[in-house]
Amino acid sequence: ITAHRPYACAMDLRGKTLFITGASRGIGKAIALRAARDGANVVVAAKTNEPHPKLPGTIHSAAEEIEKLGGKALPFVLDVRNETQIATAVAEAVKVFGGIDILVNNASAISLTGTEATSMKRYDLMHQVNIRGTFACSQACIPHLAKSSNPHILNLSPPLNMDAKWFAPHVAYTMAKYGMSMCVLGMAEELRSQKIAVNALWPRTIIATAAVQNLLGGDESIAGSRKPEIMADAAHVILTRSSTEKTGQFFIDDDVLRGAGVTDFEKYAMTPGGTLFPDLFL
Repeated sequence: ITAHRPYACAMDLRGKTLFITGASRGIGKAIALRAARDGANVVVAAKTNEPHPKLPGTIHSAAEEIEKLGGKALPFVLDVRNETQIATAVAEAVKVFGGIDILVNNASAISLTGTEATSMKRYDLMHQVNIRGTFACSQACIPHLAKSSNPHILNLSPPLNMDAKWFAPHVAYTMAKYGMSMCVLGMAEELRSQKIAVNALWPRTIIATAAVQNLLGGDESIAGSRKPEIMADAAHVILTRSSTEKTGQFFIDDDVLRGAGVTDFEKYAMTPGGTLFPDLFL
């Protein structure tokens, strides 16, 4: 995380409680660490309890990093496909921190495969994690968000675009991610009267994560990526705004930061001056 505030910010996240799914690594962890610098409380809700041979980090290592930066962490083993686990995690978060102010639906499963190459097991995983998990976590958190002074739900999902080119190469994955975006569209209006903001955030370029390393071309893709910190800084801008200011929006990371006064984007590049690869759906 950058050691300075890269934009003007009237509010911070001190004392706020964030429930972040998939927060043990990647973008979810970066958002958690950015919040920790403000002194936030973070529920690290993810599946990785023990070290994984191919994936960096656990809920416990993420929690340690959060606390070193000045935040408070509650690591919790959570499979977002399991509503009983979700209910338990939310109840524990409320017990430990007194409430929930922000939900970040970051957990996601990906398979960039065509129809014949997508097993039904993989299809079910993407839909259960991406759409069902987002819906279930939102459902469980809403009663507590409604009690917050500045409640937000932020889904890591793309702008909705019905052009066939975004569906044809990987229709199962697109449907799963667009399902998260449809949650934004519907819940933003549904929850407007409760002053709960519901928005989406998506990257302009691919982001250097384990998924990119393992699924999208390895080192070459990483070289053309931006660091997860750009998503974390953009999320911070969104989550520190008044929840009555913007809802139902599909934000792009660098647009958010540009609007907040950021002019230096090279610091986010894995290869400064190199060619950046655009992300899917843009």
